[in-house]
Amino acid sequence: MKLKKGYVQVYTGNGKGKTTAALGLALRAVGRRMMVCMIQFMKGGGPYGEQLSAAVLAPFFTVVQTGRKGWIRKGSPTPEDIRLAREALIISREALIGSRYDLVILDEINNAVHYGLVPVEEVLAIIDLKPHTVELVLTGRYAHEKIIEAADLVTEMREIKHYYRKGVPAREGIEK
Repeated sequence: MKLKKGYVQVYTGNGKGKTTAALGLALRAVGRRMMVCMIQFMKGGGPYGEQLSAAVLAPFFTVVQTGRKGWIRKGSPTPEDIRLAREALIISREALIGSRYDLVILDEINNAVHYGLVPVEEVLAIIDLKPHTVELVLTGRYAHEKIIEAADLVTEMREIKHYYRKGVPAREGIEK
């Protein structure tokens, strides 16, 4: 199934659910036998539940994990962090224009911009490359105002209450 028209969606904000919303969209698309690719920026380590799910949903769902294990400090990314983010951009461009995927998700790309790993201009260039029939989703906190302006749909997740604040770590199958 091909879309007649694909749009650009952004899921941002400080609340839980940005990647989860993108995964829900991916699951819906796979159910319609659409081809989905999720490129994860800044998500080394794992495996995350979405990677395990992709193995089950193949060939319709592909997850490409990029980044190193551990945290990146804002304002002081390492050359390795920048190199890995640039590789993720190349993979993103190829997924978007390669005629294979109907839905492309750039998970945590907004954070990659905010942390100085990826220039906002390069993300805008990727948005401009989007074929007419491909849906593009960008997730992550701190969506740049230029990305918000370029998008067709923007949803902000706002934290009201989260058990993480009580010391509950990320749980397998729920947060990871």
